[in-house]
Amino acid sequence: MTDRAAGTDKRSQHTEMVPARAPQGTVTGRALVIGAFGSLAIGLGAPWAEHVLRGSYMALDFSTPAAIFLLFVLAAVPQLLLWKMRSPLRLTTAEIVTIFSMMVVASAIPTMGLTAQIIPITTGAYYYVSPENKWDTVILPEFPQWAAPVGAEPGAPVIKYLYEGLPLGRSVPWRAWLPMLGMWMPFILALYLVMIAMMVLLRRQWVDNERLTYPLTHLPLELAGADSGGFPALLKNKMFWLGLAVPVFFGVLTGLHAYFPQIPAPKLIQTLPVFRKQMSLEFRLSFPMVGFFYLVTTEASFSLWFFNRIFFIIRGILSILGVSGGETMGVFGTTEPYFAHLGTGAFIALVASNLWVSRRHFSRVWQAVRGSSDSAYEEGEIMSFRLAFWAMVVGLAFMGWWLAQTGMPYIAVPVFLAFAFVFFLGLTRAVVEAGFAEAVAPKIAPAMTISWLGTGAMGHSGIVASGLAYVWCSDIRTFVMCSVANSLKMAQGITHKRHLLLWGFLIAIVVSFASSFWLTLTRAYIQGGVTMNDWFFKSGPNLYYKYVADKIANPTGPAWYGMGLAAAGGLIYALLTTMRFRYPSWPFHPLGFAIGSVWIMDPIWFTCLVAWALKSLILRYGGNKQYTFLRPAFLGLICGQFTINALWLIVDQITGKTGNMIFWI
Repeated sequence: MTDRAAGTDKRSQHTEMVPARAPQGTVTGRALVIGAFGSLAIGLGAPWAEHVLRGSYMALDFSTPAAIFLLFVLAAVPQLLLWKMRSPLRLTTAEIVTIFSMMVVASAIPTMGLTAQIIPITTGAYYYVSPENKWDTVILPEFPQWAAPVGAEPGAPVIKYLYEGLPLGRSVPWRAWLPMLGMWMPFILALYLVMIAMMVLLRRQWVDNERLTYPLTHLPLELAGADSGGFPALLKNKMFWLGLAVPVFFGVLTGLHAYFPQIPAPKLIQTLPVFRKQMSLEFRLSFPMVGFFYLVTTEASFSLWFFNRIFFIIRGILSILGVSGGETMGVFGTTEPYFAHLGTGAFIALVASNLWVSRRHFSRVWQAVRGSSDSAYEEGEIMSFRLAFWAMVVGLAFMGWWLAQTGMPYIAVPVFLAFAFVFFLGLTRAVVEAGFAEAVAPKIAPAMTISWLGTGAMGHSGIVASGLAYVWCSDIRTFVMCSVANSLKMAQGITHKRHLLLWGFLIAIVVSFASSFWLTLTRAYIQGGVTMNDWFFKSGPNLYYKYVADKIANPTGPAWYGMGLAAAGGLIYALLTTMRFRYPSWPFHPLGFAIGSVWIMDPIWFTCLVAWALKSLILRYGGNKQYTFLRPAFLGLICGQFTINALWLIVDQITGKTGNMIFWI
């Protein structure tokens, strides 16, 4: 029996794929307050785990481990206790959804999403300048001074002490950083407002019209008691605890090995050299990703690992033949320029096709913007369609103007923003439809803009400005748009004061950024940035600005071959989409082609294969009934992994242990 035979056809998702009933109730003041405290805990805890304890990542990806752990604790301890006491103080489902939504948005800020990027990227070119790289003559003359802390220059105390630590008796130079924050924050807030507005404009289409599955919302809705009147019934399910025990068992052994090396650590990663030892075939088992992939159609999970292996084989053959793309495109996304352009074309087609499918919806949205539609169509949105539309337009205009002030030519600004939001929207779609909780785009806006326009059109200042944009659109493994998309899905059944969620999002953003920026900056000055997370404070800035310097030193014209490959990628995506909807037995989901070549699929493909095989066997021999029966166990895999991650971080904090990483992806 297949997904479709069990009622999971891609055009009509079966009812068990989402909770039976949506959360009911209202957004309350106490929920916003608790959500603010949860956002504060994530804003302080995630960077502390990453930079000080150097342990498991808790806010690096769309999976938001910190938010899920805090929700689990909330549901399993105070909420369950209040239910047993029949206390009127117990939280409603809508309140828990509000709290979790704020924490999910907060998770997109403190590490990969913003804070861990903005501090080293705005200062790295000054600190890592050397006679060999000549950044003082290539990059720094074009670097906008207002985008860095006051007094930033090679060897200046504000830069030197950030990376090497303050001398005794010196304090954090906040006066040097506050003006920079004053210049950056309007842009960041405009970016997030545009993301929220876009999700408001798309929510009804994705949730009501297309009925996408939103796999990342299933566990939190269960813990919030969405289908059990607010009681976390999942916690009484034995299969849930059985699933939770599996990653906890392996996590306990891994953590104990860090303290007592004589205890063997389980190996969930194996590699095999292939293609004349020029590449490695990786077999990695990620328990939470097994859980997430179990919640999507087998069509989607099969396509993700299948296309990744196809791209892997092609890369291996090209490696043996010594064929390379011949174009430097920097880090992130896929490593091969050929696949970067193909994937970009697929993402453009993905977004374009989704907009085309949504045309009737957007027609009604436009009527609302003009004030000539039935207000019932936008009833329940956290902001009106008119407000969302103009917030998007004004926000994009401001972002364009701001980018121009950093030195980006006006001709490049719309191209840059188009690439950025194609990748944001495409990734969000991949997450809410295919459960890809750890995903990246085929490439990023800075690299694609330079590639398609050429270095001459960008100019030296434009190339440097694109490097500065790595703050918010580099390795986009998490961002506010995706968090809001999942949050709006979870909140669809809140019946009163849903508009207060907008304020909840804004509170979460401000609290998370303020707390994470304060913690990250103070710890960098106290212990020295070079002793903190190596990627963010050392490898990342060096790779970013090395790419920028290379593009300035080696001018290139527009990559016409890349545009041709992008067109081919778009056509292949369109063909896969057409075949998918024309033939019910067609096995390939076009998202597999769009995502398959990215680097993060190489370590995740095997997990995806395992989840696909398990679900296929369960549906074939047990049917929908057995699938539903085992579903809590797979939710337990997610919850268990993130719980043991957090528990070891707490233990490490108490003992002073560092480097005890239980989980990465």
